[in-house]
Amino acid sequence: MNILFIADPLDHFKIYKDTTYAMMAEAFRRGHTLYACEPQHLAWTGGDVEACARRITIVGDVKNNDRSPWYAAEQAEHKELADFGAVLMRKDPPFDMEYVNATWLLEIAERKGACVFNKPQAIRDHSEKLAIGEWLQYTPTTLVTRDAARLRAFHAEHGDVILKPLDGMGGMGVFRVKADGMNLGSIVEMLSENGARTVMAQKFIPEIKDGDKRILLIGGRPVPYSLARIPQGGEVRGNLAAGGLGRAQLLSARDREIAETLGPVLQARGLLLVGLDAIGDYLTEVNVTSPTCFREIMDQTGFDVTGMFIDALEQAAA
Repeated sequence: MNILFIADPLDHFKIYKDTTYAMMAEAFRRGHTLYACEPQHLAWTGGDVEACARRITIVGDVKNNDRSPWYAAEQAEHKELADFGAVLMRKDPPFDMEYVNATWLLEIAERKGACVFNKPQAIRDHSEKLAIGEWLQYTPTTLVTRDAARLRAFHAEHGDVILKPLDGMGGMGVFRVKADGMNLGSIVEMLSENGARTVMAQKFIPEIKDGDKRILLIGGRPVPYSLARIPQGGEVRGNLAAGGLGRAQLLSARDREIAETLGPVLQARGLLLVGLDAIGDYLTEVNVTSPTCFREIMDQTGFDVTGMFIDALEQAAA
């Protein structure tokens, strides 16, 4: 089938670790026809939603993750999204208004028959930070507010807390404030923009030393391995983008319980691929925009995460 990937610029991909590239390579190996565009290349013509997309082929030895170029692209053409067998929304955050606009365009395309993954409405409906509120049995002690007094009181009660913005990614804007309250006022003022923006506060989870675990759900089923992203060099953040060390490991009993509870619910809402984040026994995020960590898990364990994903995509698009 023809598959459209809506993603960041292909020339920016680091193919040794990029999950979207891994998806493309496996789909191409199976004989699917690949197209790519960016969100700004979508347009509603008053009837159908079109993409100004380029057909691409994977070139070179796929075992060589340093090769450049890794793809060849034909001249861009306007194609209706409903003409693709599957449309994959793989644009990285920030989840700003332009991201929201793209999901609205993708919903119009769905009404014309396009098969879009993840489902645009489901992407909008699941705040990656706030979605945990649906499963309180798994969440750490949490406060979400832009009221500085409430944030100060939360810190006074719990002593050691994490503060973070609701729209951050890759560990951006995550702060730990210990019992001494050092810089609490400045951090609250900065994150909340003096009360203009909402902040999430959580009781610090000491198990972060063992990693911020990425648990992948594909078609409602968990990948049997998580990627524990372990903070390095005095950092409190385990995110790979913040220098965390990725270590693949089998799901714990608690990880599997969380995954098997959330998986069928999220799949029924049109979320083909989800990245759950867990620290110790606690669920901390539900990532639905462009979950990653395929390559790290495959490279360390040999488990074919990409094959599992393309199997699920083929079944969902059939």
